[in-house]
Amino acid sequence: MPAKKTTTKRKSEAVVEDEKDLKKVKVSHRSHGKEAGQVLVLGQGDVGQLGQGEDIIERKKPALVSLPEKIVQVIAGGMHTVCLSDTGNVYTFGCNDEGALGRDTTEGSEMVPGKVILEEKVVQVSAGDSHTAALTDDGTVYIWGAFRDNNGVIGLLEPLKTSNTPVKVPMPEAVVKIASGNDHLVLVTLEGNLYSSGTGEQGQLGRVPELFSNTGGRKGLGRLLEPQIVKVKGKVHFTDAFCGAYFTFALSKEGHVYGFGLTNYHQLGTKDTRMCFFPVKLTCFKNSTTSWVDFSGGQHHTVCLDAQGQVYSLGRAEYGRLGLGEGAEEKSEPTPVMGMEPASRVTCGASVSYAVTREGSVYAWGMGTNLQLGTGEEDDEWSPVKMTGKQLENRVVMMASSGGQHTVLLVKDKQES
Repeated sequence: MPAKKTTTKRKSEAVVEDEKDLKKVKVSHRSHGKEAGQVLVLGQGDVGQLGQGEDIIERKKPALVSLPEKIVQVIAGGMHTVCLSDTGNVYTFGCNDEGALGRDTTEGSEMVPGKVILEEKVVQVSAGDSHTAALTDDGTVYIWGAFRDNNGVIGLLEPLKTSNTPVKVPMPEAVVKIASGNDHLVLVTLEGNLYSSGTGEQGQLGRVPELFSNTGGRKGLGRLLEPQIVKVKGKVHFTDAFCGAYFTFALSKEGHVYGFGLTNYHQLGTKDTRMCFFPVKLTCFKNSTTSWVDFSGGQHHTVCLDAQGQVYSLGRAEYGRLGLGEGAEEKSEPTPVMGMEPASRVTCGASVSYAVTREGSVYAWGMGTNLQLGTGEEDDEWSPVKMTGKQLENRVVMMASSGGQHTVLLVKDKQES
């Protein structure tokens, strides 16, 4: 299916109107990767998400992926992997059942990296279970694949309609950041607004009442799939957003943290465990001594990072995913994870967690079943363990991302540091 064209010039160019002139937006965001490097993968990959070809479906230690360009961002979807090159090209590999790779894989090419055809320069990518999204340097967003709910596919931009190739997301404002949960997409605009689309069953859209969260109500699924603004009482200027599997965090210019979605294990840090269908100002993150710079959510837990480089976790504790030591229990507020140098980034898979340190090491903890921790064993790890391996020798880790069964790292050689 070809990418749809919008008729209005204003939307297609993602411009901001000034009284005197019409200027193009150049998107630049602190969390978008700038440094180029190489890609390593580990874990289980029976549908090609390791990008190693059909003969290799498991890696106990990080293994190099062969790509035609230097990479600046890596994202693990549920069962697929997305890589963004320093020239703005997108490469994908893994499960393409619902079009999440954004390209033709009829020849069995899903097991190795392949390029997604997009005319514009991409500056950021995000991915969920069955969808992938790309943000271009002029503030336009493209998406491909499908959103699913508990009953199956609900569509992508239109009810029950999926796309195997990139389609433009209709947005009235220029976008500066995108984030994906398992089956929802959150967009932060230049003007400080928050938009969401996708599945709303657990409240992760922050704008659809529980009553209509499955069907969209009278407006049907279109109400869920068309990106619409997330309203908050009072005037709030949003600067960033992050997703867990079924929940969303949003940061305001004033330093407040808002959350909505599933919090059945207190993964949002709310006092109780009822789903939040609209944004809640999360008081457990209000600490005068720190500001929050990174969040990542798994299925039922959250890992976050403050400006000092301290990692925290909250939510479900099983399999060690909180990194708080053997026998740790569920936490309803951010709790410091010890035993690491200051971190620069955090990320979660379904039941695993990672911290990339400022020095360029990566620590892992949580469920060991899928070999995602890089220990070479299937044992769970209840405290952070520094990842090692031949491909990590003399390299610094810049970024990590984790999916349902695999993990992907962005690294560069130490002499380039």
